[in-house]
Amino acid sequence: MYNQSVASIGFFDGVHRGHRYLIKAVMDCAAKCGMQSTVVTFDRHPRLVLHKEFQPRLLTTAEEKAALIKSTGVDNCVMLHFDEKLASLSAYDFMKDVLRDRLNVRKLITGYDNRFGHNRSEGFDDYVRYGRELGIDVMRADAFVLNGVQVSSSVIRSFLSAGEVEMAAMCLGRHYRLAGRVVGGYHEGRKLGFPTANIELADRLQLVPETGVYAVKVSIDGGARLAGGMMNIGNRPTFDGTETTLEVNIFGFSGDLYGHEVSVKFVKRLRGERKFSSAAKLAEQLEADRTDAMAALEASGRQL
Repeated sequence: MYNQSVASIGFFDGVHRGHRYLIKAVMDCAAKCGMQSTVVTFDRHPRLVLHKEFQPRLLTTAEEKAALIKSTGVDNCVMLHFDEKLASLSAYDFMKDVLRDRLNVRKLITGYDNRFGHNRSEGFDDYVRYGRELGIDVMRADAFVLNGVQVSSSVIRSFLSAGEVEMAAMCLGRHYRLAGRVVGGYHEGRKLGFPTANIELADRLQLVPETGVYAVKVSIDGGARLAGGMMNIGNRPTFDGTETTLEVNIFGFSGDLYGHEVSVKFVKRLRGERKFSSAAKLAEQLEADRTDAMAALEASGRQL
C-alpha cells in the first residue's frame, strides 16, 4: 500500500525541463504537506493502443524515461501498462480506481495542458469536480517558459526534426541521445580513412534528427567515458544509397565494435547531407567536418 501522496500524471516523454519543473512542484508540495511525491506515467504511448496505425516519434525509451524520472529524487515513479482496459477508463474512474484507491493520491498537480481519461474528453474543471467527490485536491501547474519558448515534448520534436539539436538540448536540459547496437555497414568510410560504426536503433519508435552531419559524444557499452565523434544521418548520396543509415566516426578509436551497444549524444549539427562529385571530394569534406566537430565539442565543454 502506498503512503498518502502528491502526484502528477502524464506520458513525460523526454522528461524535459518542463516536466522537471512540474515534478519539482509535486515534490515541494509533498514536502510541505508531509506526504510522498509520486509521478504516474505509462510504458507506451496511449495513441499506440487507441490508433493502431499511429507511429509516435519518441524522445526517450520507457527505460530511459523511468531512470530520468527517478533521478529527480521523486519518492515513487509508477509506470502503468497502457492497454485497452486502461484506455477505456473515464477520467473519474481513473482518479477513483487508480489514483485514489490503488496509489493513495490525495493531491494531484496536472500539467498546464494535460488531459487524461477515455478519449481525453474531459478537462481541468472536470478533474477538480471529481476530486472534490473523491477527496483529491486538484491543482494545475503553469507552463514552463525558457527564453521565450514554452517547453513541451512536441516543441522539442520540432527542433530535432529541423536539426536544431542545440535548441532541443536547451529544452531537455541535456543533449538528445540515441542508442543502439553496431551492425554491419557498407565500409565506405573506412576506405576514406573515416571508419564508422553503423547503428541499429534499440527502439525503432525513437525520433531520429534531421539528416546531416553532427558533432556527437559517444559511449560504448554503457561506459562512463564519453569520446568525441561525428555522426552522419542520411542515405549516402555520394554512393547512391537509398536507405537511411546512422553512422558514427569515433575520434581516436580503433577496433571492432560489431555487436556492441553505442550511445550517441548530439551536440551540434555541422551541415546538411549532400552528394559529392567523387569519394576524394567527400574525404576532403570529412576532414573539414572533423575539425568543425572537434571545435564544437571543445566549445560545449571538455566533459566528454
